[in-house]
Amino acid sequence: MFQHVFIQIDRVVTRRLPCFLITAIALAALAGCVSMAPEYERPEAPIPHTYNIDHAGRADTGPMPVLPEWRAYFTDPVLIRLIETALENNRDLRIAALRVAEARSAFRIQRSERLPELAADGQAGRTRVPGDLNMTGEPMVSGEYRAQVGATHWELDLWGRLRSLEASALQNWLATDAARQAVHVALIAQVADGYLGLREIDERVEIARQSVASREDTYRIFKRRHEVGATSKLELTQAQTLLTQAQSLHAQLEHQRAAQINALRQLIGGDPGKLPPIAPFDETMMLADLEPGLPSDLLNNRPDIIAAEHRLRAANADISAARAAFFPRIALTGAFGTASAELDGLFDAGSRAWLFAPTISLPIFDGGRRQANLTLAEVRHDISVAHYEQTVQTAFREVADALSARRWAARQLEVQRTAREAQAERARLAQLRYDNGSAAYLEVLDAQRALLDAEQQLVQARRALLSNQVALYSALGGSLTPAGRNGASWIAPLSSDADSQ
Repeated sequence: MFQHVFIQIDRVVTRRLPCFLITAIALAALAGCVSMAPEYERPEAPIPHTYNIDHAGRADTGPMPVLPEWRAYFTDPVLIRLIETALENNRDLRIAALRVAEARSAFRIQRSERLPELAADGQAGRTRVPGDLNMTGEPMVSGEYRAQVGATHWELDLWGRLRSLEASALQNWLATDAARQAVHVALIAQVADGYLGLREIDERVEIARQSVASREDTYRIFKRRHEVGATSKLELTQAQTLLTQAQSLHAQLEHQRAAQINALRQLIGGDPGKLPPIAPFDETMMLADLEPGLPSDLLNNRPDIIAAEHRLRAANADISAARAAFFPRIALTGAFGTASAELDGLFDAGSRAWLFAPTISLPIFDGGRRQANLTLAEVRHDISVAHYEQTVQTAFREVADALSARRWAARQLEVQRTAREAQAERARLAQLRYDNGSAAYLEVLDAQRALLDAEQQLVQARRALLSNQVALYSALGGSLTPAGRNGASWIAPLSSDADSQ
């Protein structure tokens, strides 16, 4: 099909167009054939080949399995609703999406520089020249009418300067979209962690409320017994101390709950709506374990690493553009149309008119500006390399920290569960000893205080384990597509779209 089109164009060109236009088309065909970009090589990741963390008694030596899509990983219906609301309303994500649109427009502007700008225009003019300014001595009235189509200052990209700038703009666009994906993953993790924090505070509030109610009953009993002389003032004040401690904790937790709801409201960009009734954390709520695979998997799964690599590719293209600036620039200006001194003769035979004005600009002396631009591009490339390596190191550390925390958070939860059972038994025995007159109420006071602390710490340990699983999911790159694909899977459509524009 294309061969047939080219044959037809060739016939039209050879029959209708002047030789200079044929030359221009030939030069345009050669434009962009030369590339001065340094060969791109992905920097070697400055991280170990394995995490070297024996979590749960096994080593990570195989590739990372496909991460589940976030709706499959976070199964709580309320949490899914909150995340969906956040993805629709969050301002950070909206700004990130607008930056993608901005980068895409910048790419289209830069790409248009490689194409000729064609314009059609018409001109009409009438001129009267006095007799003393012409050879006849009589005043003359003349006219000129033109209708033409032409290209204005079309640069032939013989050295690849414009093509390199276009490649840089494309990579910046893809980097911006990868950054948007990173914001997307981070927002999901923040909403999930905020929701877990709210559930944690809800359970701690309920524990504190039950403690307040229980200790109010105890204080009323001690107050009545003190009034009838059955107990001392010291024991009454000890019971009152136990009550005020529980009331103070309850007030602090209510304050934290209000702040947590406000933070969640800001994240989702609206009202979180009806929240579930208070329910304790238990093992049935635990999220599935994730296999981290190898550190090299992060290079293709983490959106922030992908964005950093695209910026590195853009810096590589900028070096090519800076190198091409040392060579001559050739630009074409041309027009083809018709002209006549009279309007009614504008399209008569023999009125054909054309203009061809090629220009060449050869740099001789610019005070070192081109060399400084090349040095600047090379320095920015080195900065991009360092930023890429830093991003990879940060990703490795986040995964390694999450793996380490997963092991020890689970261990801490087991310890806290044992501690809570021990404190509950201690409180029971202390109360029994007091009722039998074998111990002072101070022993009961201390045991009850320790039991409340153990119950609060148990809830915090459960939440820490859940939050760690959310952090590990985010550190591994998350998964935003229904099929759970990461990395290049969402960049490839952008590249295809960009090539087809």
